[in-house]
Amino acid sequence: MTAYLYRMINWRAILAVALLFGLGSREVSAQDPTFSQVFASPTMLNPALTGLFAGRYRAVVSHRSQWGQVMPTPFSTTAFAADFRYRFDEKRRTSDAFGGGILFLNDRIASVSLASNQMVIGGAYHKNLDGRGIEQLSAGFQLGIAQRSLGYGELTFEDEFDGTSSYLSGAGGEVLPESSVSYGDYHFGLNYSRNPVRGLGIVAGLAMHHISQPEQSFYAEETAGEDVEVTNTLHARYSAYVSARWDLGSAVEILPRVYYLTQGPHAMAVVGSHFRFAAAQNDQTAFQVGALMRVAQSQSTYQATSVIGFAGLEAGDFLFGFSYDAGVFDSGRAGDRNRSTFELSASFIGLSDDDAAVPCPKF
Repeated sequence: MTAYLYRMINWRAILAVALLFGLGSREVSAQDPTFSQVFASPTMLNPALTGLFAGRYRAVVSHRSQWGQVMPTPFSTTAFAADFRYRFDEKRRTSDAFGGGILFLNDRIASVSLASNQMVIGGAYHKNLDGRGIEQLSAGFQLGIAQRSLGYGELTFEDEFDGTSSYLSGAGGEVLPESSVSYGDYHFGLNYSRNPVRGLGIVAGLAMHHISQPEQSFYAEETAGEDVEVTNTLHARYSAYVSARWDLGSAVEILPRVYYLTQGPHAMAVVGSHFRFAAAQNDQTAFQVGALMRVAQSQSTYQATSVIGFAGLEAGDFLFGFSYDAGVFDSGRAGDRNRSTFELSASFIGLSDDDAAVPCPKF
């Protein structure tokens, strides 16, 4: 019993200190949640990927569970996206196209009811650069609204502990701010794709999220105009990626990829490759397997933090993916954070037309 209480007090104390630091520090740099399957939800990766797929409409669900070994209830991030593709001239396969879509994102720490919710709408224009439909240049923009909320009923402090077995709610002297804050947001992106029927296919893009760098501190309104203003600016996030496709023959393809992002003082890169094995005489059924390595910035140097194992299944218009982050490197908090982290993704493409000129990566 004593050991159990010690563990309970320990994780609650650590979490409370971390939250109070984030809520009450004078200036804090915030960071976005990220997915290891960066291409599984394309509209979250880059607004320019909205509507870039072989079909009329697409729906994607992604879920990430993190810190399972550190907390009794893991961090969880869930995203749902839906978008459509419209060709301006349906009779021409190489016609320019337009895409539109909507994205919902929920990031939650259930132990203390700290949640972030976002809703984003956006569109993209896809310009064909040649008469064969092999090369495309896309530009996209998104407009959204976000809300952060904190449930104080689940939060406990050291001076509320009765010294034996429980906490006395309200016994402490903490002065807490409003429990909800909302803000608007804007994103922009560019994407280039080249996808010949045979040979090397490539997709490369640049994106900028949080163009307005919104304020998301719970204390911002309360301390506005005072000598000490408490801020928590959401820095602009810049990202770049390259994904290639090379046919190795015998229904086997290799898909190397690199993804890099920087946000304020934070930076991260994911590097690796997938292999795609198509079923005999049916390219609509395939299996993907791969591994990637995550590298994160630590002060002025970069350190490997985890290896990401991936497996995916393509079955007609359905895609299913699973990945697991193994914190195999001795990277302190970064390594601990990525242990017991897994992701699930599922997507459906409606009215698929098997258009080889639409090369958006699938996972």
